[in-house]
Amino acid sequence: MMSNTKKATILIIGGGIGGLSTALGLARLGKEVHVLEQAPEFKEVGAGLQLAPNALRVLDKLGVLEAVYDFSVFPRRNVAMCAITGRELSAIDYGSAFVEKFGYRYALMHRADLLGALVDACQETGLVTMLTNHKVESIENDGDTVFVTCENGLTYESEVVIGADGVRSKTRELISGPWDEPVFSDYVAYRGTIALEEIAKDVNIKEDEKLTWIGPNIHLVQYALRRKEIFNQVAVFKTAKYRKGLENDDSWGTPEELDERFSTSCETVRRAVTFMQRQRRWPMFDRNPINNWTKGRITLLGDAAHAMVQYLAQGACQSFEDADSLVEKFQHFGSNYEQALQAYQAERIPRATKVQGMARKMGDIIHAEDSTSILMRDYIMENRRSDDYSLMEYLYSPQK
Repeated sequence: MMSNTKKATILIIGGGIGGLSTALGLARLGKEVHVLEQAPEFKEVGAGLQLAPNALRVLDKLGVLEAVYDFSVFPRRNVAMCAITGRELSAIDYGSAFVEKFGYRYALMHRADLLGALVDACQETGLVTMLTNHKVESIENDGDTVFVTCENGLTYESEVVIGADGVRSKTRELISGPWDEPVFSDYVAYRGTIALEEIAKDVNIKEDEKLTWIGPNIHLVQYALRRKEIFNQVAVFKTAKYRKGLENDDSWGTPEELDERFSTSCETVRRAVTFMQRQRRWPMFDRNPINNWTKGRITLLGDAAHAMVQYLAQGACQSFEDADSLVEKFQHFGSNYEQALQAYQAERIPRATKVQGMARKMGDIIHAEDSTSILMRDYIMENRRSDDYSLMEYLYSPQK
């Protein structure tokens, strides 16, 4: 073996939420895991994160639920508001009936806090080696061995590789080919946090509720974070200025277009948008579903497998479900990694594919622009009971 080649029985590419939750679960089984992260530190980019019962159920099994709850805000209601008129359209009650039905509350927390809890838990196991500045250059599948070479010159020889490397996954290229590219939704997000007391001076906010203001080709999400110390906002709009080939151009999805798109909103929404952080735009991509995530001893997880648009707040939640399923299969099949990976994808692909489709459809619903669709949507929403959880059962209930 060459001096720059290292052995790692289980190698996870990507040190985000999905990668670290998988590493933690495998470490709980007594397995040694190496995690390669291309950034100089394990750090989440972004702000707020919604954790539904299906995510909290996995975090509980991983033993980090208490740490997560310490930083969480638990909204009283999930409220849909009309961004144009300012009226309430519908609300879901997150009280005792919700908890009784699904077994867990609905939590809101900062991505950095969640990742920090996972980093700490992984370190405490003594079985997870977390390596930064390891950007993957190539992956070779050679029978029972996978070779992963990084730009820093190091190569890892592994028995199994899990690609949790995001929407622009290098691992996915190996499995599905370079023609399988991320899909731009034509929507752009601006997101960030602000001290709750600062925005409350000018905007009538509701710190005990999660609000989603919806309108033609726009929406604004608001909720409190970190024990209600900060306020998270995500403003999303359909850009009219994007053209294929201009991916890296700064002429579209601009702050000026943000203001223009929200200019017809009610006063509360217009005021709230003035507090948005404008240094960075977030073009919204997902992936088309694929019917295979695995090649030999390599598999995909999280956004690498099933990146989805945010309209169901299930991206991270589905990554947790991936991690839980994969760990369960490793426990069941032992060192028969190929069988474990095949069983994992057989269980997860149908569900993840369905959730991807549901997320796209929800985007169409909340962004409806023709008057008939808006009228029908609003009528259904306004006549829905706050304790009607039927549409959530598929997402939040334990999988059988």
